[in-house]
Amino acid sequence: MPSSSVRVSGRVWFVIALTLCGDVVSPCAAQTQDPGAVVTSVPCHFGDAPPEPGPACLLAHQDLGALPDSPVYWHIDQFATRAEAEAARQATGTVVTDFGKVWLFTIAGAGWHARGGTHIASIGPLPMLPATGYSAEYVHSFFMPGMSAPIHRHSGPEAFYAIEGDTCLEMPGGAQFGTGPGNQLIMPAHEPMLLMAVGKVPRRAFALILHDSTLPPTTRVDAWHPAGACQARAA
Repeated sequence: MPSSSVRVSGRVWFVIALTLCGDVVSPCAAQTQDPGAVVTSVPCHFGDAPPEPGPACLLAHQDLGALPDSPVYWHIDQFATRAEAEAARQATGTVVTDFGKVWLFTIAGAGWHARGGTHIASIGPLPMLPATGYSAEYVHSFFMPGMSAPIHRHSGPEAFYAIEGDTCLEMPGGAQFGTGPGNQLIMPAHEPMLLMAVGKVPRRAFALILHDSTLPPTTRVDAWHPAGACQARAA
C-alpha cells in the first residue's frame, strides 16, 4: 500500500457553507461563508456538544500518494473504540469520531476488508482520473431538509454515504436521489453540482472527495444554475 499522511483535528469546518433557505440561487446565497472561487478548509469547533445542523465539516485530510490502477472503493467500518480502529487502520485508512461513533474510512480495492469492527458500506468503484498522487477529504454533514451547499465542483470524484435522511444531487445531466438510511451516491469530477437534503428527516452523512493532490479539491461555480429538481423534491 502507498505511504500516506493524515491530518485530523477532531473536526474542521469545511467552508462549503449552507444556505438556510434551500435555494442557493436566491438572495439567501449571500449568506454563504466562502467569498472566493476556491473553497477552503478552516478549523471548526464542535466542542463536547453533539453536532447541530449547519455548514459541512472537514473531518480529515489524508495524502494517499499513488493508487493502484485497479478499481478503487471507499470502505466504511465502525469500531467500538478509537484504539481498535487505529489497530485496524492501514496506510490508506483514516480514523474519525463523529455522530457519537468511531469510524474507519479506507481507500482500497473491492476485496479489502478491515480487521475487526462492523462493516458499514463499500462505495464504488470511484471514477478516478489519472494522477501521480491523490488526496482524500472526508466531510461531515448534518443538513435539515431543504438545506443546500453553494454550487461547486470537485477536481476528483465525490462519494456520499447518508446514515439517515434523503439526498438530492443535481448536475447538468439531471438529478440523482438517495433515500433512506445508508443511501449512497457518486459524483464524477469537474461536474457542477448542487447538493441538498430532501425528505422529512435531517440528513446525517459523510462525503469523500478523492482528488489529484496538486489541485484544489473544491471550487465554487457561478456559470451554471440548477433546473430546480432538488427544490421540487424538498418542497
